[in-house]
Amino acid sequence: MSSTVSKPTAAEPIKVALLGCGTVGTEVVRLLHEQADDLAARVGAPVELTGIAVRRPNKHRDVPAELLTTDAAALVARADVDVVVEVIGGIEPVRTLLVDALSAGKSVVTANKALLAENGGELFTAADDSGADLYFEAAVAGAIPLLRPLRESLAGDRITRVMGIVNGTTNYILSAMEATGSGYAEALEEASRLGYAEADPTADVDGFDAAAKAAILASIAFHTRVTAADVHREGISAVTAADIAAARSLGRTVKLLAICERVTDAGGDEAVSVRVHPAMIPKSHPLAGVGGAFNAVFVEADAAGQLMFYGQGAGGAPTASAVLGDLVAVARNRVASGRGPRESAYAELPVRPMGQTETAYHISLDVADQPGVLTQVAAVFAEHGVSIAAVRQEGRDHEPSASLVVVTHAAPDAALRSTVDKVAGLPVVREVVSVMRVEGEEQ
Repeated sequence: MSSTVSKPTAAEPIKVALLGCGTVGTEVVRLLHEQADDLAARVGAPVELTGIAVRRPNKHRDVPAELLTTDAAALVARADVDVVVEVIGGIEPVRTLLVDALSAGKSVVTANKALLAENGGELFTAADDSGADLYFEAAVAGAIPLLRPLRESLAGDRITRVMGIVNGTTNYILSAMEATGSGYAEALEEASRLGYAEADPTADVDGFDAAAKAAILASIAFHTRVTAADVHREGISAVTAADIAAARSLGRTVKLLAICERVTDAGGDEAVSVRVHPAMIPKSHPLAGVGGAFNAVFVEADAAGQLMFYGQGAGGAPTASAVLGDLVAVARNRVASGRGPRESAYAELPVRPMGQTETAYHISLDVADQPGVLTQVAAVFAEHGVSIAAVRQEGRDHEPSASLVVVTHAAPDAALRSTVDKVAGLPVVREVVSVMRVEGEEQ
């Protein structure tokens, strides 16, 4: 007795509109072309690029002219488009385009961290109302699979902390300062020459890029809507070669960190703390060895324990890899008439102000070289309820001044700031040379 197994009927193609064809968009087009057969096999249907919205079509001669258009709104509105992939960046007109796409039931894949950090709630609402998918793995840490593990793999766990290096430009600059002993300006110039820094590096070096990513990470990890405006942000332009040297002498290194924490007050009420700033971390910490333009994120969860995600956090091909991964996921969902995970913001935890967030400080002072200096400085710390963890004082040959370094235990940031301000006004203190937070000591 024989039986015949019928082959599955070929599914209709999944048609994709691409918004933007710069460094990342060009790589997306290349991968869609080169991997067409594999993508079709993984999705269960062909994936066809039906249009690409660009500003200047004549600059894209490697792309078939019939795919190019300057009318992004018309492309998004086309009835045959199933998925909109956005790699333009910025807020408008992208926000309107993606809300329109989602409202029409089209799935959206975006790499736009700034938009998600500012208007993510609006996008999720539009997706929920229509039953469309919204995926954005490429918005944080490039090719590193990070958001999906937080969003799906750890959905059954309780995440307590996410701390990471999420900006390659600043990590390259700080790594170069440590390796060569150069100052910030010299390291930034070198990063620009090698293409690691943009012509206008403000978004990177002032922490805006990392703050947007921190908002996205905190929103997912703690099931709470967090925007970029909720994130305390400091950049690296004030970091000096002396700061790097001081960290090295203490067995630490300096990194720009995005830190998202679930915190509990004395009454047992939970909140979220989200901040971006440079900090000294021990050389023994897993993030300390992340050099150059690489990214890494350290996650702590109740059941899973400690996890670390590491890899290339930017660049055309790595980011396009994450975009294609999302595209495969949403295309599979459409073929199967399903949908991916929705926004999880049920916790609605408040965001704790930076002043109430507990941190530790490394404070370097230039003081008079005379008896009683340490006593006067310590009295100010005690007055503000700040405990000193370590202190080191070194005199200078043939000079009437000395170097005094104080490392504190964790205390509310506002108390630490007030302490530094009061110490700066002491007659025996000539200058507050540097103030930097200390993180990761528990590791």
